[in-house]
Amino acid sequence: MKPPRWQIWLGATRPRTLPAAVAPVLVGSALAAHDRRFDAAAAGLCLAFALLVQIGTNFANDYYDFIKGADTAARVGPRRAVAAGWVAPAAMRRMMWLVFSAAFLVGLTLIKWGGPWLLVVGVASIVCGLAYTGGPWPLGYHGLGDVFVFVFFGLVAVGATYFVQAGRVTAEAMLAAVAVGLLAANILVVNNYRDVETDGTVGKHTLVVRFGRAFARWQFGLSLAIALLIPAIFLLRGYRAWCLLPLVLLPMAWSHARRLRGAQTPGDLIGLLGDTGKLLVLFAVLFAVGVNVKGG
Repeated sequence: MKPPRWQIWLGATRPRTLPAAVAPVLVGSALAAHDRRFDAAAAGLCLAFALLVQIGTNFANDYYDFIKGADTAARVGPRRAVAAGWVAPAAMRRMMWLVFSAAFLVGLTLIKWGGPWLLVVGVASIVCGLAYTGGPWPLGYHGLGDVFVFVFFGLVAVGATYFVQAGRVTAEAMLAAVAVGLLAANILVVNNYRDVETDGTVGKHTLVVRFGRAFARWQFGLSLAIALLIPAIFLLRGYRAWCLLPLVLLPMAWSHARRLRGAQTPGDLIGLLGDTGKLLVLFAVLFAVGVNVKGG
């Protein structure tokens, strides 16, 4: 049965992926607050831009994966709006451009804080969001999706969020960006791990397709380990011990790695996909609290 229209479009935004947009803004803003440079208006605009780029990328993925044949009835997981016949391809394409246009307009307002160079960052983010599955050389089809997520939802998003508030980029901002980028990329690892068979048949050469599931498990586990090691580096750089708060996530991270290793069917990974996003948000929240605790 066809769901209500609002539910279709909500599902097309892929809510389980949206933590990848929220977490970097939270972490970048937390570091700005630690340095007494927090600006609520700039942070809010960064969040709006990041969410719009993420949603626009998801709409583009819905459209282009259908056009290229990657989304079919054989795919396991949440049904895609265009592939299911709930949204016409042309309608999804229009909505994709509408969302990316809104992201561009929001990005323009950030020039007031960060200067004209942010226009380059914003346009690059949108172009890469389109190029993830669209264009003549789609990144996601050539094994570069993980790099795209790490760079734009890690290094760029955290760094730019901190920059527009503090007016500079610090080593600490980049360290935190590495952790966020690795955890955000893990969301993609789980997604691609689930879809490896269907992706391989249509020429979508993700890293899992190229190098196999064993490689993906190592990538996932190593990313978790590095991300959870980074708070210890903050401690060594003079931050209070509260910055180690994200380490309470170690048992959860260990269970995620075990679940990925033990997954027998694509269906087993649907819950892990959402839980990987939750771990990213929890890391961001705990890190934000830890670096801003004044006592102790």
